Amino acid sequence: MVKSSVLGYPRIGANREWKKALEAFWAGKLEESELHSQLRDIRLGHLRKQKEKGIDWIAVNDFSYYDQVLDTATMFGIVPKRFAYEGRVVPLSVYYGIARGTKEATASEMTKWFNTNYHYIVPEFDGAAPALTENKPLAAYREAKQELGIEGKPVLIGPLTFVKLSKGYAAAETDAWIDRLIPLYEQVLRELAQEGVQWVQIDEPILATKVSDADIARLKRIYAAFAAAAPSLNIMLQTYFEAVDQYNEIVQLPVQGIGLDFVHGLSGNSEALKQYGFPADKTLGAGVIDGRGIWKASLGEKLSLLKQLSTYASGDRLVVQTSSSLLHVPVTVANETKLLPELKNALAFADEKLDEVVLLAKALTSGAESIAAELEASERDVQALKQSAERNRNAVKQAVAEISSKEPNRSLPFADRHVKQQEKWQLPLLPTTTIGSFPQSAEVRKARQSWRKGEWNNEQYAAFIRDQIDTWVKLQEEIGIDVLVHGEFERTDMVEFFGEKLAGFAFTQWGWVQSYGSRCVKPPIIFGDVAFVEAMTVEETQYAQSQTSRPVKGMLTGPITIMNWSFVRDDISREQIAYQLAYALRQEVEALEQAGIGMIQVDEPAVREGLPLKEKDQAEYLDWAVKAFRLTTCTVEDTTQIHTHMCYCEFHDMIDSIEAMDADVISIETSRSHGELIHSFEENTYELGIGLGVYDIHSPRVPAVDEMSNMIDRALRVLDPKLFWINPDCGLKTRGTDETVKSLRNMVEATKLARAKHSV
Repeated sequence: MVKSSVLGYPRIGANREWKKALEAFWAGKLEESELHSQLRDIRLGHLRKQKEKGIDWIAVNDFSYYDQVLDTATMFGIVPKRFAYEGRVVPLSVYYGIARGTKEATASEMTKWFNTNYHYIVPEFDGAAPALTENKPLAAYREAKQELGIEGKPVLIGPLTFVKLSKGYAAAETDAWIDRLIPLYEQVLRELAQEGVQWVQIDEPILATKVSDADIARLKRIYAAFAAAAPSLNIMLQTYFEAVDQYNEIVQLPVQGIGLDFVHGLSGNSEALKQYGFPADKTLGAGVIDGRGIWKASLGEKLSLLKQLSTYASGDRLVVQTSSSLLHVPVTVANETKLLPELKNALAFADEKLDEVVLLAKALTSGAESIAAELEASERDVQALKQSAERNRNAVKQAVAEISSKEPNRSLPFADRHVKQQEKWQLPLLPTTTIGSFPQSAEVRKARQSWRKGEWNNEQYAAFIRDQIDTWVKLQEEIGIDVLVHGEFERTDMVEFFGEKLAGFAFTQWGWVQSYGSRCVKPPIIFGDVAFVEAMTVEETQYAQSQTSRPVKGMLTGPITIMNWSFVRDDISREQIAYQLAYALRQEVEALEQAGIGMIQVDEPAVREGLPLKEKDQAEYLDWAVKAFRLTTCTVEDTTQIHTHMCYCEFHDMIDSIEAMDADVISIETSRSHGELIHSFEENTYELGIGLGVYDIHSPRVPAVDEMSNMIDRALRVLDPKLFWINPDCGLKTRGTDETVKSLRNMVEATKLARAKHSV
């Protein structure tokens, strides 16, 4: 009998119950005992749902109080020294301190989980003394069995992935750190085996990236040790997000199952199966249902694929599963009541994907005729969307084909533009600015809600927004900021705002996914050809500029970020989607310029997260990503200064592409990585305008002047002061007003000190 399995389930809840509980606890409105109680109810509810849907292998320990990588680090007592951890079980105060920072200590670095929009907390090995503080997988297994009668499948992040995603050690210490961790993993696995656990899922997504011969040797050592420590335990070595490197070596490891991604790694994994086959003594976890996408599967196509895979592993040696954890998709389509029928019928969120997994397992066991009605319905729904008018805007397709056939270049190189721009703007040395958004208070959110509900008319809401702009323009002037922003008070989200004003987008009511911590986003759905309708940002930006003599930046989100932070259609290439977005945004850039806005920021924080995991595919992606940005910005006047912003990621390996974007000024997150990005500029020259964020906006703490001064001083040892800007790491939307004002005042004071040092 073919089994069904899911690699993980969204933790946030259909109504974001998880988020609300965490934030109530952080605000002091919830006792720790009540937090545990509420999260337990959410967790058990998720398990109960999967059981009722008929999933055979239900993941346990996929639930988290913040982040699964942080869970692994704290389970092994890996806590940065600055948090004064004294051993044993890590208390919640320390756990959340690592994630969010405290008044005394900065938070640990946060970065993207492979090429997704989920962010994990980077473990810090420096000075750590690993020890097993608690067996979290065992506790999760016991809870599921005792409370719901579920024979759960505990999930752990594997040692190779865990070490590779961590920091605070030299490359030469990799093996030593693995050797420190192996005994701790062995203890976890032994205790699981003693409890009677049948299968454990060990996630090694690092295997979808470049795997060296040294890594293969490490894997052999790791999994041989695990097999010896818990010989009765079945291990499913799980990979996802791409095809595995060195397939033939990996499938020979001493584990009982191998999980492969047959969605995002379909081509590579299928070719490897054809070339090398699959071991007769192992179970194949066939990830055929997309764990990251939202589109309903063509069940007929998936069933055909599974039949091909069954020639390599049949019967109870084949498990139908999602390609990755469902963490990356919303919970359910069922609550959506406002979508076009042809769109809603073509969607599958987490709960619907559970159904698809179960149906496919049933078809393999009982024959395709057992799901005949569902096969017909899935094909009908997929075709209806494909043939819709939204996916067939020929004018857009023709215009995009024309502009993308030419090289998108500014009329002058940066050095010449810079001279003209400085003559026009007369900015001081080390100009200060912010990234775009200012605090969205409860009052701002309430006003937007009143407007959306129709309780306020357009005039009332516009007047409220103008009042907010007035307040913050005056505050920026008083603080001493040189280049201002209007604050983005009219925007809920930097992608959703634009999607609501462009054709080809749709928006869910409840399609939330976790981005980092309790931060949830509701990605737009790009389901049709994208088209510009009317100016989107001109009114508020032009108003702000009318209230000050200082320059005000127009603020847009770039084509690659809109694409990477949206759920995108899967019937055309991502490159074509990016060019459609660039064409629409170009028209907005031109509208801002025509309205008298001479500084325009086109944010691209998500360029790197779209970087393919395989090195062989990365250059092509970066080429068209850069081209899409330049298509957006290349038509402006020489004196119009184009800014961009990037955050969250490690950009040291794509500095050449950043420079190729030809933005006049780029601001990049650097404070949370404790200046590591600056090292990249110590080894690589950068000759365009640049601002490295001098304080972390994800933490509520107010950084001291000296702290920011040190960051500025180090940057100016390798970057030209004449091209250097000073700014926070990111937008300030989620911060409070008081901490924002204090932090910006300190930033300006640090700037004054730097100007005194570097003025000629």
